This record gives sequence, C-alpha cells and structure tokens, in this order.
Amino acid sequence: MQIAFDNSYTTLPDRFYSAVPPSPVSDPQLIALNEGLAATLGLDANALRSPEGLAMLAGNALPDGAAGIAQAYAGHQFGGWVPQLGDGRALLLGEVVGRDGKRRDIQLKGSGPTPYSRMGDGRAWLGPVLREYIVSEAMAALGIPTTRALAAVSTGDPVHRERVFPGAVLTRVASSHIRVGTFQYFAAREDGEALQALTDHAISRHYPEAQGPLGLLASVVEAQADLITKWMGVGFIHGVMNTDNMSVAGETIDYGPCAFLDAYHPQTVFSSIDRMGRYAYGKQPEIAVWNLAQLATALLPLMGADRDKAIEQATEVVQGFADSFAAAWDRVFAAKLGLDTPREGDAAMAYDLLRRMALGEADFTRTFRALTGPDPKAARAEFKDPTAFDAWVTGWQARIEHIPHTKRIAAMQAVNPALIPRNHRMEEAIQAALKGDFAPFHRLNAALATPFAEPADSDLMQAPEPEEEVRATFCGT
Repeated sequence: MQIAFDNSYTTLPDRFYSAVPPSPVSDPQLIALNEGLAATLGLDANALRSPEGLAMLAGNALPDGAAGIAQAYAGHQFGGWVPQLGDGRALLLGEVVGRDGKRRDIQLKGSGPTPYSRMGDGRAWLGPVLREYIVSEAMAALGIPTTRALAAVSTGDPVHRERVFPGAVLTRVASSHIRVGTFQYFAAREDGEALQALTDHAISRHYPEAQGPLGLLASVVEAQADLITKWMGVGFIHGVMNTDNMSVAGETIDYGPCAFLDAYHPQTVFSSIDRMGRYAYGKQPEIAVWNLAQLATALLPLMGADRDKAIEQATEVVQGFADSFAAAWDRVFAAKLGLDTPREGDAAMAYDLLRRMALGEADFTRTFRALTGPDPKAARAEFKDPTAFDAWVTGWQARIEHIPHTKRIAAMQAVNPALIPRNHRMEEAIQAALKGDFAPFHRLNAALATPFAEPADSDLMQAPEPEEEVRATFCGT
C-alpha cells in the first residue's frame, strides 16, 4: 500500500505525541469506502479495497511513511479541567497533500489503546462509527466545514460497553486534529517552547496570513463564528462542545452524541451526558465564546511581557465573536427566508418565526423547506396551532413580494435542505447493521449526498412518529 505521506506534525518535539502501533483485529471487513474523498486525497480506491488497503484501514498494518502517532492534548470537559486527555482510541496515520493542494490528516479511530487511553480499550463499536460516517459526510454535503469519513471497517472483534457490541474502525480525514485543548496542554505545563512551536505550526498550516498568537486567535474566532452559525442554520447540535472537541481549523470534529433538531426549541438537548443542558442548541454560540476564552488564556504567555495589555487585547478579540456571529446569523437566516437584500427588521422576523416554531413544536427542517415551495403556507401544517404561523406569514409574504417567484424558490431551496440525518433514521440504520444488514446505512448515505434535492425515498424527509423519536444520543466511548 503506497501513500505519499508528507508528515509535518512529527517534526514537532516528541512531547507533542506518542508513537504507538495500532492493535490488530481478527477479521476486518470493509463496510464503506468514500471513493470521492479518496480521489480528492490522491488515493487509489482499488488499492484501498485490496487486502493491503484493508489491513491499513483496520489498523493491522502501517504503510511505509506512516506517522503512527497518538496526539497529546488536555481540555475542559463540561467546564471541568482535565490536564491530560489525548488520543485514547485514535491514531494519526499521517498527512497527505491532495489533488486540490490541501493538506489533510488521515486518522484511524477505534484502532486500540494508546498511552492516553486512561484504562480504556481504545476501541469503537459499530454504532458510533456508522453515526460519525453518516453525519460527517452529510455535513460536508450541506456545505459545513467538517472532518470527513474515508472508510468504515468492521473488525470481527467484540467491544464491551453496557453490553457486547461488534467492533469497528473509522478512517477520519481532517484539515488537522489540533484542538483548543492542544494549546491548553502546553500552557498548563508552562511549556513556552512547545506553545510557541504549536502556534507557529497552526499558523503555517491553517492561517498563514495571521500575525503571531493574537492573529491566530482572531482567525480562530472568525472561523468558529462562521462554523457555529452554519450549525444553527441546519439545526445541528454538537452535544459535547468541550475544548478538546474544538478544532482550531474551524471544522466540526468529534461526532459523539450529536443530533439534528426535529421539533425546534432552543433548549433542546440530546446528549445523554449533558444533564444540565450546557451544550443545548441555543447555547452553542455562548459555549463557543467560553472555549475561545480558554484558547486566549493559553496563548497569553506568547503575547508579550505586559500581561495586562495582553489580556485586554485578547479579550477584545474574543468579544469580537459576538458581532461576527450576529452578522453571520443574519445572513444565514435571511437566506433561509429568501430575503435577497438586508433590511431593518429582517432578523426580528426570523427570530419571531423561531419563537412561534418553538411554541408550536414545528419541525425545524420541514418548516423552512416548506417555505420554499410554490405554496409557502404548506408550512402551517408543521405547527400545533397553525394560526400562530398565519399571524407571521402575512408579513413575510409582503417582505418578499418584489422577488420573482422562481428566483426566490431556487435561492431558498439551495440553502434549506430537504434532507438531514434524522436521528431515528440513523438509529434505524445502526440497528439494522447490528443484525448484519447495511442496506439502510447505504440508502441513507446515498440520499444525504444531495441534501438540497427532493429525495427519491420521501420517507427519509418525514419527521419521526412519537414512537420513533430518539430522545437521547450517546458518545460510544
């Protein structure tokens, strides 16, 4: 198996990572291979399907030039500080420069224990692997910055959680796996040399126009404002926005207990471990600021000898998130409502609709998609009390009356997906896979590849029936 690895992270000091081989599995079988992504990376799909390729994807063999490292990092988990986390069940194979000229990591997830496993088995079971494959690829199709899924492989080995599950390995692709928690790891150790090396590496890799640590912070703030806004625009809830799960590259990373809204409410939580609602849908912008403040704190030692001045400058940069997010939110929801040129009152109109949706238990995706149709009043069927929608729609129709009908529909359908990875459909695919039937998984992936088109299988667009609702999602660790 020949891959043109061009590894840069391993040029950093040894304390950034631990070299460790993956743990072999007994009977690897390929579940899915993302041939389009493989082509972008410059990889041969046929070679990946070969016995040698499968051995790499399963963690049974490292190809020549692979890094084979678990990265060190720390983080705040639900607000509590953990001084050492790291890749406890993941292994960075290496970096490749794709046909598009972009550098990306290729990482195995579920490849066995590492020095950071903290008594864990380092494995992943089938459900979370399929879930991350589905959601990360759906997010990419929705135009949201994200890690990607290159392959999913079953291992033939059991994984012990609350019961015994079949094991699996995900091959994940990312612009990098550098996290806010990576900076925190070295800052907490007062390792200025490593902190400087990491800052220089992150700037070179992601934000070459940035000037120093303050410029890096500003770039990450802007990237996160853009990312969180896009999450909000599709009703996505990450579920575990710890600082070790925030990528400085501005990509969505670590799809654990993530979910998409069915009925809209800003306080919606699916994650089984988020018992206090810290990472609810509507709190995600606030938590992003909290996480960015932790990044700023970690970078302070590099911002000059005058600590008070450094704090003032860093605070100003972090506080800039609010304006960036507000402007981006206004753009996203104006586009969702088909408003071509900004006017005063547009944001209030969007917030008013969301308020009525929350009271009326209206489905987030179906409501906005219905507004794109020939008869926008079809959206009223999504409301428990349709008169609440009637009171809103008259003002909206007056606002868009100058826009040609076909132009408005085309513009709105380009930003309001017909299809998202519904929680109950993912659960359906996982439960079928546990019985050896991967057809629902493949059907869902195929449909989600074109989320703005009306799917051939209209059932995938439907909101769950009460008995189908998924009220809790799980990390799988």
